[in-house]
Amino acid sequence: MSASGEHCGSQHCITCGDDGVPMTVVRVDLDRGLALCAGEDGARASVEIALVDPVLPGDTLLVHAGTALVRLGEAA
Repeated sequence: MSASGEHCGSQHCITCGDDGVPMTVVRVDLDRGLALCAGEDGARASVEIALVDPVLPGDTLLVHAGTALVRLGEAA
């Protein structure tokens, strides 16, 4: 929120300025609470999934700072 109490129109994290990135789950490691995910550019990253369990391969997650924040779409 801004000083006036209105919500900020920014699309990035107010703490670090980074954007959330949509990523597709490739593989899930439930024992470690991680998923291997691929971005739209093909880059892969290990992502913490505790906030959005259960996660399945093919799901699309919004990822910020290595953590999945929300499921954007489920596997078909």
